[in-house]
Amino acid sequence: MQALVVYESMFGDSQAIAEAVAAGLSGEMAVDVVEVGAAPAAVNGDVDLLVVGGPTHAFGISRPSTRGDALTKSEGAGVVSNGEGLREWLDAVHVELDVPAVAFDTRINKPRVPGSAAHAAQRRLRHIGCRTVAPAESFYVHGTTGPLVDGEVDRARQWGLKLVAQLPHPGSDPKGQ
Repeated sequence: MQALVVYESMFGDSQAIAEAVAAGLSGEMAVDVVEVGAAPAAVNGDVDLLVVGGPTHAFGISRPSTRGDALTKSEGAGVVSNGEGLREWLDAVHVELDVPAVAFDTRINKPRVPGSAAHAAQRRLRHIGCRTVAPAESFYVHGTTGPLVDGEVDRARQWGLKLVAQLPHPGSDPKGQ
């Protein structure tokens, strides 16, 4: 089985979550973890699970203007994803119909803050023909530039394990017949 994890990350938090999810998946599947700027233009049926994720910016998936704003907040350290983001990749990628997929985001750890990049990405995944296999998941950071809230990396790894358990395994009949 093969998984592809595509992430966008400004300050490294979404990258850390992507790598932790991949670690959870890797016990049962081969996993490629790819920054969105290096992600493939097409995802074929060889991919048994597509996982996409990135930071929540201005209540949703980042846009060029919000990525520019993040760059100004990086205090000279730069950002991980400095080109096109997850929004542009999802708009351009060709995905074979019915590829199993799921989305995650990183977001500020404050109650009642609306919007989620994960929910927006999940809608886009369905729109391009993917079959979502689990609800979108959010992982939390302290403040705009992080760091991740304690325990979130382990929770992401556990989420990866849970995702693997939900997938049909080779040789099994997904319809139970």
